[in-house]
This record gives sequence, structure tokens and C-alpha cells, in this order.
Amino acid sequence: MIEQIRPGAPAVRPRVALFDFDGTLSLIRSGWVDVMVPMMVEILFDLKTGESEAQLNTIVEEFVWRLTGKETIYQMMEFVEHIEKRGGKALNAREYKKMYLDRLWLRIRTRVEALRTGHSAPEQYLVPGARALLERLKDAGLRMYLASGTDEIYMQEEARLLDIHKYFDGGVYGAQEDYRNFSKKILIQRILSETDVQGQEILVFGDGYVEIEEVKLVGGTAVGVATREPECWEIDAWKRQRLIAVGADYIVPNFLSYDDLVSRLVPATRAQQALH
Repeated sequence: MIEQIRPGAPAVRPRVALFDFDGTLSLIRSGWVDVMVPMMVEILFDLKTGESEAQLNTIVEEFVWRLTGKETIYQMMEFVEHIEKRGGKALNAREYKKMYLDRLWLRIRTRVEALRTGHSAPEQYLVPGARALLERLKDAGLRMYLASGTDEIYMQEEARLLDIHKYFDGGVYGAQEDYRNFSKKILIQRILSETDVQGQEILVFGDGYVEIEEVKLVGGTAVGVATREPECWEIDAWKRQRLIAVGADYIVPNFLSYDDLVSRLVPATRAQQALH
């Protein structure tokens, strides 16, 4: 199912496709929110401000979602602000990030090890239809980039384990130790400044605020992946609402309708020429 939110998109033929990684293509880290949010709520609740766990959960979910797609450190930096605002003595944001990653690893370790040993096929941890979509976009001649708020060292390995790194001739990019050295905004600006690509020629696929917002700011077209993980068969209404609010032109639950999606996003003449 493809829901077109804004008619007339794309306005011009796209030349570049920018993909988010976790939750857009990869399901290796599916459930990360259920690790990050409880960790933060637990720490805030221990400050005994009188706020209920439900109230804190709503507060934490809001900023975690708003910052989804940015480097993980930004979620931790905002978390630090919430601790200090309540009179708590916060650790450094990097320490909270390590605490979160240690907890997340306990959740995803068996998935990564199963992929490393070949006990699980890559398709088990890909959003349905993802590989076929990547193949079709590659055949249509688009230059492709993969970008994530996850640390680059981890997401590059995970992209290799899923056997999708080969599609991204533009590169595979993730968070750096110095978070100021990389962001999706920086990557988009680099594409615009170092190539002859125009903003309206960029197509983005993502499940978070950041990548959708940044591509819409330069005039590109955005496909919001509002999938209910981990099955990825249905639209998640909560994600859908937020992705539309930030500018998504299309909403999909997965990529099983990849032929229809590509025909809408890339003129048929170009796709057909590339295939012959």
C-alpha cells in the first residue's frame, strides 16, 4: 500500500536517493526505543520529582522521537538537560550513550551473531521489499547514499551483514566520535555543493523526523516509512501522523509495492532505458 500525501511529488526526476538505515531498511536494531525510553524514565523517576512513570514516559518519548534520525548523542544530550532541570546530577551524555548501547547490545546480540555465522538470512532483518527496491532504484540510475544516526563503525558492519552496502555508490555514513563531524544535514549539503545535483532532485526514504525534514528543506521528495515493527506489514498510525507533519510526500508500511513506488518516483522512460 502506498499513500500519496502531497500530489505532484516528485516535481522533477530524482537523481539521488538517500536512505536512513535503522527502521527504514534494517530491523537489526528493532525495539531500540523499548530500550532507550525505559532507561531514561527509570533514571528520571529515581529523582523523585513527583512525576509518575506514565508522565515521564510521555515526556521522554516526545524528545526521543523528535531526535530520531540524528546521532544518538543528541538524545542523550537532551536527556542530560531533563535530569539537570529536575535538580539531578547528570553524567556526561557519552556515558548515558554507552549505558544505552550496552543495554541495546543485550537485545540485539543474538541477531548480529546469527547474521555473522550465517544462521540467519539477511532478508530476516530487512524491511520487506527493501532489496528489490534498492535494485530497482539502482537500475533506474540513481546514485544512492546510506546515512544513520547509529555509530558508523556499527552500521557499516550491519549494512555488510545485510548485504546492502553494495548498492550505495554514494557512500555509507554514520555517527562519528565527534558528533559535529557528521549529520544528515551535512551530507545533504555536501551532495549539493560537490555535485551538480539540485535539492529537488533528491529523494529520501526514512522513518524519522530528521532525514524527512532536511530533504524537504532543500525541495526534495520524501517517502515516510511508517512501519509497525518488527513484522512491517501494517502502518503505524503514530509514526504516520508525525512523518506527515514533518513533510512526507508518501507513506508506506514496507516496500513490497516497489514497482508501483518506483513508477511514481522515477519517470518510466528513464527506468526502462536503464533496464535495456
